[in-house]
Amino acid sequence: MSLESLQSYLADDMHAVDHVIRQSLHSDVALIRQVSEYIINSGGKRLRPALVLLSAGCFNYSGRAHYELAAVVEFIHTATLLHDDVVDESELRRGRETANALFGNAASVLVGDFLYTRAFQMMVGVDSMEVMRILSDATNVIAEGEVLQLLNCHDPDIDEENYLRVIRYKTAKLFEAASRLGAVIGGGTDEEKDALAHYGMHLGTAFQLIDDLLDYSGDFLKTGKNIGDDLAEGKPTLPLLYAMKHGTPEQAASIRQAIEHGGLTEFQSVLAAIKDTRALQYTREAAQREIQMANNAISALPDSKSKSALLQLAAFAVERSF
Repeated sequence: MSLESLQSYLADDMHAVDHVIRQSLHSDVALIRQVSEYIINSGGKRLRPALVLLSAGCFNYSGRAHYELAAVVEFIHTATLLHDDVVDESELRRGRETANALFGNAASVLVGDFLYTRAFQMMVGVDSMEVMRILSDATNVIAEGEVLQLLNCHDPDIDEENYLRVIRYKTAKLFEAASRLGAVIGGGTDEEKDALAHYGMHLGTAFQLIDDLLDYSGDFLKTGKNIGDDLAEGKPTLPLLYAMKHGTPEQAASIRQAIEHGGLTEFQSVLAAIKDTRALQYTREAAQREIQMANNAISALPDSKSKSALLQLAAFAVERSF
């Protein structure tokens, strides 16, 4: 199932989620509406809301709370993007100017705060302490991940374990929470909630691994970001860590220099080291192992169209080129 096929399968449900998003973005402050709508309409994959819908679908859920929670998850994700782009001083996302480039850092940070607080207003409306716990814990862990990544920037001595820890916190945690939420409102057992949470965590980890791979091999027209952006920011991602460990001393020194100082002056030599050490293949294999664990986690769930879509979504996560 391609992303387009998945989107077609979820089209009616996503239309309902979009309706909730539009209603919930309302504010009497015009700048809030303007920035929020700009980032929400910027063409994201909407994978996290899809996880809420598909997880609930595994239990034949027929209410409407999953639409509210899918919108909540998208708001939390969008808030992190707004804050990320300010921290990273990014100018492009999904092929468009970032909100901070267009509206300024102050507006991006403050509208990100608005989206966070609006998300919490909405989750209160679901009237479930378990839902509140899942989402409040997730947002706290995500914030920790953001700080960990900040600490790791320009540090070439980060090991693979700490790199993966940042991914689990910063990216995979919201995938995990989205998958668990669907099981909660769908009435799943504790074992089924845990199964879907593990699925989401491994899926989110694989998704970020592929993102880090695409930073050295992606096509701008597909990814919407410039190749080498992570290197320019001094982020020690897995392709770099592997190439530094398995390359020649000269290659390791070049990568270390690139991480410590950022920028792209060492880009060509770093790319050569990544190619020589097959670092991208290693990263893809790590993502594939995560996907196998994700699929194993939900193997005991009853067969359904939603479960099938989750398995196909996992395949897309590692096969994608954007």
